[in-house]
Amino acid sequence: MGAVSKSSGMLLMLAMLAAPAVAAQQEDTSGGDVMATVVGTLPSPEQMTKGPKVEGIISARTDGRMQVTTADGSNTTIAIADYTKIKSSGGFLGLSRDKLASNQLLNGLPVTVDTLQWDGGLVANQIALKSKDLRTASMIRTGTDQRFAEQTAATEALRGRVGDIDQYNIKGTTNVNFDVGKAVLSEQGKADLCAAATQADGMDNALLLVVGYTDSTGSQEFNQELSEKRASRVVNYLQQACGWKPYRMLTPTGMAEADPAADNNTPEGKAQNRRVAVNIMVSKGLDGL
Repeated sequence: MGAVSKSSGMLLMLAMLAAPAVAAQQEDTSGGDVMATVVGTLPSPEQMTKGPKVEGIISARTDGRMQVTTADGSNTTIAIADYTKIKSSGGFLGLSRDKLASNQLLNGLPVTVDTLQWDGGLVANQIALKSKDLRTASMIRTGTDQRFAEQTAATEALRGRVGDIDQYNIKGTTNVNFDVGKAVLSEQGKADLCAAATQADGMDNALLLVVGYTDSTGSQEFNQELSEKRASRVVNYLQQACGWKPYRMLTPTGMAEADPAADNNTPEGKAQNRRVAVNIMVSKGLDGL
């Protein structure tokens, strides 16, 4: 797998560290099923064969495993064993696995992993990182923690202003559409989302309400999950790519095939119903202030 370039690696590091840490079980970027995780009791190194070398950015981490995203966007889940060695440019770090998992293997950190392979997945034999990358990741994490605290204060202030007001004026709606059974944003959809964020940013007291929908294809259970996945994908893009602040977002929801925009009996109608609606909302009590 290809290594992440210096410039793209730093940008991805910044993006990863700007968001809260997530579990190592992640959705893939193609909108497919949730990725498989390493399961079972880990064997000793002698019981395994040499696996592939994985180079990329730590994109998710929990105790005992991590996810590495490579330059081509693919995700690999790798278990961290008691015998896993963590090597920096200054030599092997003399820390226990628990300390390394919590203090060294930060989300967004570029790593090169020599793996061992067995029928349960991949295990890290050695994880190599650069001291300068670790210092940068630590500084970014510290700054991110401070921004989270500032954001929490802003969220509470906003709730204080609108907490008792449950009626909003809709100032505009942008619909982005999806292929059948998919939750992958098109390039047009991405552009439309950032345009909607820019429009809302120019309005005082504006919030965004994101609602996902499906057409009538599939079961109710499947459509509910798919509509929520679509809404989540849109929220992530608005925040990560379009710069929309999380505290200016009303709770997103999925509505499955309810409230269709068009007739589900025609292909054209179904295409219109496979959508996420991004609504620009201003509380009636604050509208015009």
